[in-house]
Amino acid sequence: MSVPMELIKQLRELSGAGMMDCKNALEEAGGDINKAFTILREKGIAKASKRAGRATGQGVVDAYLHSPSPDYPPQVGVLIEVNCETDFVAKSPDFRKVARELALQVAGYEPRWVSRDDVPDDVLVTEREVYEAKARQDGKQDYIAENISRLQENITVRRFARFNIRET
Repeated sequence: MSVPMELIKQLRELSGAGMMDCKNALEEAGGDINKAFTILREKGIAKASKRAGRATGQGVVDAYLHSPSPDYPPQVGVLIEVNCETDFVAKSPDFRKVARELALQVAGYEPRWVSRDDVPDDVLVTEREVYEAKARQDGKQDYIAENISRLQENITVRRFARFNIRET
């Protein structure tokens, strides 16, 4: 099946995947752009799991301040360190956007741990289903996996700090 170049360009803009990956996904999906996007997502998640063990020695620190309204001073602040493999990706606007989105997640959801390895065993056993369901519902793992695939590097959250003016 011959896929029109316009359709390939649309899928590339939508997904951030390479031209050949978009063309192959569209051929596999019979020209259906939504199906092709799903195929690319699934392949991206597979690629992300392959990259998961790679060292992340570069990155950025992002700060986010949240105000309840424009006329009110910030009540919540977040500092987050997000790492990747190379300084080239760390300097990219796409990676900085990922860091900002993760800082927003920390501000909004008040996480207590950076990774699953940091969660105490007793908490992990009692609340595993709740946390896994919430993460799936919010699409957090998919968001990271999609960006690992798009940027073609492993991405990790190394650490974060969340400050709330109301906490004692």
